[in-house]
Amino acid sequence: MREGSLEAPTRHPIDWQSADYYDEAKLDAEMRRVLDICHGCRRCFNLCDSFPRLFDLVDNSKNGELDTVDSKDFKPVVDACTLCDMCYMTKCPYVPPHEFNLDFPHLMLRYRAVEANRDGVKLKDRALAATDFNGGIATVVSGLANWATDADNKAARGVLNSLLGLNPEAALPKYAGKTLEAEAQANPPQRAENAPAKGRKAIVYATCYGNFNDTSIGKAALAVLARNGVETKVLHPHCCGMPKLEQGLIGEVADSAKLVAESFAPYIAEGWDIVALVPSCALMLKFEWPLILPRDENVKRLAAATFDLSEYVVDIARKEGLAEGLKPLDGGVAFHVSCHSRAQNMGQKGADLLRLAPQMDLTVIERCSGHGGAWGCKGSNFETALKVGKPAARQIAGAGKKYMVSECPLAGMHLAQGVERMESDAPKPELVSHPIELLARAYGE
Repeated sequence: MREGSLEAPTRHPIDWQSADYYDEAKLDAEMRRVLDICHGCRRCFNLCDSFPRLFDLVDNSKNGELDTVDSKDFKPVVDACTLCDMCYMTKCPYVPPHEFNLDFPHLMLRYRAVEANRDGVKLKDRALAATDFNGGIATVVSGLANWATDADNKAARGVLNSLLGLNPEAALPKYAGKTLEAEAQANPPQRAENAPAKGRKAIVYATCYGNFNDTSIGKAALAVLARNGVETKVLHPHCCGMPKLEQGLIGEVADSAKLVAESFAPYIAEGWDIVALVPSCALMLKFEWPLILPRDENVKRLAAATFDLSEYVVDIARKEGLAEGLKPLDGGVAFHVSCHSRAQNMGQKGADLLRLAPQMDLTVIERCSGHGGAWGCKGSNFETALKVGKPAARQIAGAGKKYMVSECPLAGMHLAQGVERMESDAPKPELVSHPIELLARAYGE
């Protein structure tokens, strides 16, 4: 057998609607096939906690091989996978079209889908994944919601730990007092008339986080796009389903995909681009949904029309050129490339965006933050997440920059906690939610 494939990697559609997909004996056989190859390779030892757990499991077995590991002991390996896709994208030499046909993240997804199909999903996990519902309520009572979720509120965070398993020390996203959709409708951005990208039209997919939590990302995006002449509208038909994908609820993710794709279809037919504010959501629209619903024409067209926010602004800069008026930022930037940005296979578009500002002093960090979405906020996972993200946090702390930023705002929050724990007398960098905010500042917005 040759090691590694000479062809570009590809991914197979997820066969979640077949009975075989949920057959536990067939799943176990595939788990053993794949995990045995992983055990023999071990290139992913320094990624997430899944692989150290797997290798310890095998090394501590009777004969040091997978055949003496009990199948029930695979669960901790699966639970530690955050579906970041970095093993598939950057490490594994055996991804399709290699004959070994390894797709570790999608195998972990299948394991969770089988669990969810057999046992259901715990109420507390469903509650955390109900991002649209939670955001719709929390924006109405944002003061109360932010008080209750503040890490300094020990009593309330103790209750959240008991009810939802959220670690009391984990930083949680704040809620906005008004959604991005509502803000954009009340104060639509004024487009520059003779700007380079005047012919473009973009639907800004607000995403749950951008709509309900941190609207500063969307407002900065709208300001930069308006400055460059892009006609914009803000829409948030529904969550992309990433939180439910992490729980194996593939059918519910498919429902979300159909709803959002149908909502965007008329705009795509009229030539509008779709721009997602958060990398995880862009990844879902561009790559995961077409693998879940490979025959849905609306999903296909949406995938082809979707841009990550950084990708879109850089595309304007390269094709039409950006509007004048950018000035140097006061202070350098430590920029973290999020895993779901890397998984889009589009290059370091966030770094390219930041370099559009003149005289940019930039340090790029391409290591996992460790946060893993809701996973990194739960129980003992929080400390594990900090451990996984420590190399990236150490690089940020050592960069000596004024700002720190990740395209994934949750990764940024988590890394900021890691930086705070570093023993250093140096001033801590200011956390910014997304590179677009720094570009907006360079424009004077």
